[in-house]
Amino acid sequence: MGNTKHTGPIKLPKTPDPQHWVSPIPFGLGKVKPKHIRDTMKVVIENRDNLPYAYRILTQGVCDGCALGVSGLYDQTLAGPHLCTTRLNVLRLNTMPAISENVLHADIEELRKMDSTELRKLGRIPYPLSRKPGEKKFRRISWDEALNKIAGKIKSIDPKQLAFFLTARGITNEVYYTAAKFARFIGTNNIDNASRICHSPSKTALKRSLGIGASSCNYKDWIGTDVLIFWGSVAANNQPVSTKYMYAAKRKGTKIICINPYKEPAMDGYWVPSIPESALFGTKIADDVYQVNIGGDIAFMNGIIKHWFEMEEKHPGSAINHEFVSRHANGYEELKVHIEEQSWEQLEQSSGVSKERMLEFAQLLANSNSGVFVWSMGLTQHRFGTDNISQVANLAILRGFIGKEHCGVMPIRGHSGVQGSGEMGADPFVLPGGDFEPENIKRMEKVWGFDIPKWQGDIVGVSLENALLPEDRERKLKVFYTSGGNFLETMPDPEFMEKCLSNVDIRVHQDIILNTSTLVDAKEEVIVLPAQTRYEQRGGGTSTSTERMVYFSPEIQGPRIEEARCEWEIYVDLAARIKPDMKHLMTFNEAQEIRDEIAVANPNYDGIQHLKKRGDVFQWGGAWLCEGGNCPTEDGKANLIPIELPELRKPDGHFYVTTRRGKQFNSMIYSEKDPFNAADRYDVLINEEDAKELGIADQEAIVVYNQFGTFQGRAKYADTRRGNISVYWPEGNVLLQKGIYEQFAGIPEYNIGVVVEKADTFNAKKDIQYLEKRIDDLEQEIS
Repeated sequence: MGNTKHTGPIKLPKTPDPQHWVSPIPFGLGKVKPKHIRDTMKVVIENRDNLPYAYRILTQGVCDGCALGVSGLYDQTLAGPHLCTTRLNVLRLNTMPAISENVLHADIEELRKMDSTELRKLGRIPYPLSRKPGEKKFRRISWDEALNKIAGKIKSIDPKQLAFFLTARGITNEVYYTAAKFARFIGTNNIDNASRICHSPSKTALKRSLGIGASSCNYKDWIGTDVLIFWGSVAANNQPVSTKYMYAAKRKGTKIICINPYKEPAMDGYWVPSIPESALFGTKIADDVYQVNIGGDIAFMNGIIKHWFEMEEKHPGSAINHEFVSRHANGYEELKVHIEEQSWEQLEQSSGVSKERMLEFAQLLANSNSGVFVWSMGLTQHRFGTDNISQVANLAILRGFIGKEHCGVMPIRGHSGVQGSGEMGADPFVLPGGDFEPENIKRMEKVWGFDIPKWQGDIVGVSLENALLPEDRERKLKVFYTSGGNFLETMPDPEFMEKCLSNVDIRVHQDIILNTSTLVDAKEEVIVLPAQTRYEQRGGGTSTSTERMVYFSPEIQGPRIEEARCEWEIYVDLAARIKPDMKHLMTFNEAQEIRDEIAVANPNYDGIQHLKKRGDVFQWGGAWLCEGGNCPTEDGKANLIPIELPELRKPDGHFYVTTRRGKQFNSMIYSEKDPFNAADRYDVLINEEDAKELGIADQEAIVVYNQFGTFQGRAKYADTRRGNISVYWPEGNVLLQKGIYEQFAGIPEYNIGVVVEKADTFNAKKDIQYLEKRIDDLEQEIS
């Protein structure tokens, strides 16, 4: 932890600087780019029935989009108002009226004809619903009936047969904490959250490398650092407000580097709508792009370190910060031996980057006095995600880019508040204030006043797979209670996920809207509970940003869905029905009581109890974690960890595929066109040379397939590393293998080997022997 406090927002320069302009043509006319003014007008029209309430949400509430932490229209990084299209897109979730009864109670098959975008636009869930097998429509039920059924079922099963999940959909720390306490109160550790499928490896890796579980620095550290590196992250698309910070960094002389298989147009140039100069002429963001293979990041980083060791042989002290390493790090010699054993041929082949290009990057970092490493799902969503992040930590440790201004490691969060989910204990491996280990269990038992189950809970993917276990198995999932989320669209192999969901006895969907998973049958009953948004939460709520800022978001006056209930209140009510004789241990009457308890349960959050009005905020851990190089590990030192290269061999003509995001928020799609490259949802981004070798023309129909699924789309020529293709998520999830989880953090694998063919060739040669042969090759070479 650190003692230095965040110093608050700084001002942008007022004079323009043409050297950073994308184009002298105003507003980027004729270019493929987001149409911010048009999109804003669409949002105004969409919310025209509730404009005063929408305005209050934007100006009084904490953003429920990404986790940059904008409170009202202001943040702690830059002075002036901030507003982005991601926040505007999700605004309608908070202002729309209830679904009309004639639609809500239509035949279930009519609802199933709709995709999640169409279901979302129907409106809010108005009251509790039930549907049993064979019933063609949802039936309205009372809250008492719904909660009594859920409570009765939970009491009848082994707690190991129960699992909870909480998404990042505007959920507050108060809700995460209450759910985490509730799960343990009724005897289960099967509780998980949305970070499992995005940033769980970040926390796991940072814990073992630095002893921390969050970003070590702030967004302010971007502005003025020598080099800012985005690794497997398209912040301009997923966290648009961050482009304002990038603009400020460029004006301070910061070099911005992107490392990604695809040269992302969004990181090449961006028109920041709230900065007049950038809105007119755009801002060049990336100074350079290193196009690595999908999964080639470990080899690329090993190459950087190998160059550093070779530079040190010639000129000691030219690449590695020996003073920092000797005082604050373990494992230097072990890492050196490990790196020296790896050949340049091996590193070039795995990374897809030449030795010479790796040297350029190694020298850039070696000549920089400060640097911030930012990453997202391009690094985490692998079967070796934790190793990827420990490699980033290795680079930062070797250069001493830890625990001081303009330096640090930052897993950039794409969802408001999800940073707090694990810190509140809504995680099978975590309790508030620490990991799920004996000392912390004893501490939390004293705080809560009841025994915590000692067995290890399952991650959500395993819990869902457990629905298919035989009836007599101890962990056979019988009740699945999910607050938001849609596993048909976020997990690999959607058909398999549907099978899992339909094999649960009772499935509870606590949400504000319907999605496709809500409509899947259950063995006994599907129960739908209408939840309130964070802006409706009685007593307000808090959320934790990427940079560990804990913001207070007040309850905002406006229209209400009459029967929707605050989510923490639902858990409290249910606890009283399951264990009435112990309900006094699980009772909160006001949100303030939850914040008071959080401050005791998680010492880092001592201060949350004082957040009571709009604009209140504090940052746990100070400006920089590991300040001065002192890490919260057993010996106070960082750990350099030798990382093995993952196996990435593939035959000629085969490709690695990764998933990417377009104009969407999580799995909620807001446009069929990607605003940065004009691709639609079924376009496959492929290198032009690769495509031409296969005789595939731009926009020609193609088939992408492997042993797990088949995806039919169109080729779109793109500036991507040869041998690598991208498909949009969740449409491309049919290609992904189920049941593959990273060994340390449990994140699913979202990258896989595939064959690409012209559609007419695929269909003409659809004989069994042909397809089996190609798939056999894939299994032998890539598994």
